[in-house]
Parts: sequence; structure tokens; C-alpha cells
Amino acid sequence: MIAIDLGSNTIRFIEYDGIVWGKSYEKIVRTAELLQSTNMICDNALVRILNAIDEAQTQLDFGNQDVVAVTTAAIRMASNQEDIIGKIFQHCGVRFRVIDGDREAKLTLLAVKNRLLQLQMNPEYFVLADIGGGSTELIYYNDDTTKSISLPIGIVTMSEQAEGRERLDCLLKDFEEKAALFFRSLDVQWENVRLVLTSGTPTTIAAYRSGMDYSNYDPAKINGSILTLDDCKQTYRELMTMDESMRSKYVGIGREQLIATGILMVEALFNSCGIQEAIVVDDGLREGVALDYFSSKSFT
Repeated sequence: MIAIDLGSNTIRFIEYDGIVWGKSYEKIVRTAELLQSTNMICDNALVRILNAIDEAQTQLDFGNQDVVAVTTAAIRMASNQEDIIGKIFQHCGVRFRVIDGDREAKLTLLAVKNRLLQLQMNPEYFVLADIGGGSTELIYYNDDTTKSISLPIGIVTMSEQAEGRERLDCLLKDFEEKAALFFRSLDVQWENVRLVLTSGTPTTIAAYRSGMDYSNYDPAKINGSILTLDDCKQTYRELMTMDESMRSKYVGIGREQLIATGILMVEALFNSCGIQEAIVVDDGLREGVALDYFSSKSFT
């Protein structure tokens, strides 16, 4: 089968047969462009989404496999979501299902738990943070007991709301306070809790710290790597001293400002829970969709 995750910034595809992961593909489509000001998915974003699906169909075998496609915060918030989903289906035959924050959190957690087991990293307690383009999912896991929250702010929406560093700092402070409120509600001994980070920003930071750039990114080398608060701060300082062409080499064209905002959001998360290091996992929603498909044989 092919699992597709259309996020607020990136669309991600992966093949899976229930045992072995196959080909994958992803592309930045900036789904949430102008969403904050218009409450709609703009025409340019739709064109980028359609082009990305067309490109994926040249690389993955859509004709002979089931396709399960989900979409999250940006489409979820858009007033024209039905129109966008209809136009995508008309163009390529892929029907996207809008899932809520709770479902997104459960599927992402499923993927991360599976990867941690594969890595033989099975902490008794962990908090999972998934900073997306349009929302941030925070999930506490403790022996099959979970508690989660979906914060309606991500790297795209925060970047578009910020007008200068002063405004950005205010948004980051609000984000940190909301995350801290959730963490305090858990009433746990934090010395026993591990922080796990997934999504594009932490994986990009981890890749940069490992000497990779955007063109030679290798998820196998990222999964299970350790990222510290100091790593984030140093990466931000170094990226900000680069010119745009050099920065795009490491973070990808069109992601330069978004990743900068994302790094500051990761720092805010570290500060909000008082943890100084985290495990980075590349697996996320698309892998969770695939795993769920084979566990249930019907996506509900």
C-alpha cells in the first residue's frame, strides 16, 4: 500500500507491504501559505500539491496498490477544504481524509513506538513532540496510557504571523507557556521521562549536526540520534550567519525561514519541560497510517 500525509508544509509518501518499507517520496508544497490571512488554501498551494502527487506517481506504483491518504492542520482549518479535496480527487483519483488532532497524535505515536522498538529504545515513559507546519502535537505515553494535546500553531503559521523578531518572541513565549501548561498537567517525575522529537525541524537539525545536507539526508542515520538544547542553539547561530544559498543547501530551498522558526520552537519545547536532550525519530504520520492499515486492514 501507499500511505500519504499531506501536511501544512510537506507532502510525504511511502510504500509498505506490512513487513518491509519500500520507496518513499516527499516534497515541500507549503499547503498553509496565506492560510492565516485568508482562511483558505490558495490556488498556488493547490498547484504545488497536484504537481507533487504527479511526481510521486512517476516514482511509486499507484496502479497496483491501495492508497490511504490523510491530511491535517492546514486543510482542517481551511474554509475551502471540501473544494480542495474534491479538486485533488478529480485530478489524480486520490481521496484525502481530514483527520483531527487526536487521530493524528495516535497515528504518529504508533509510528514512533514502532521505531523505538526497532532501535531497542523502549523508555518506560516518554513525551513525543511533533512540530508540524500548522499544528504541534504533544503526546505523553506511559505503558499504553496516553494523554495528548494539539496546539494550533506550527512553523508555517508562526512564521506567517510573526512580523519582526519582537512579534516572533511573543508568539514563542505563548507557545512555550501552552506547552509548559500541558507538561505540568502530567504530574510526572521528569527525571524518568524521555523527550522524543519527530517532524522536519528536529530531523533537519540532527542531519546538520551529523554533517548531512538536504540532498543526502539519510533517515537511517537520524533515527535514534540524540539532539540537545545546545545543538539547537548552535545550529541556529550557524545557519543565521550563512547566506541564503548556503542555508538552503542544508535545510532545503523554500525552508530557510521556516526551519529558523522551527529551531526556536524546538528550543521553546526544551525550555517548557526542562529536559536538555531528546531522541530524534524520522518516522511520523505517514508511517503510522501504513502501520494502522495493516493492523486493522481497514482505515477508520
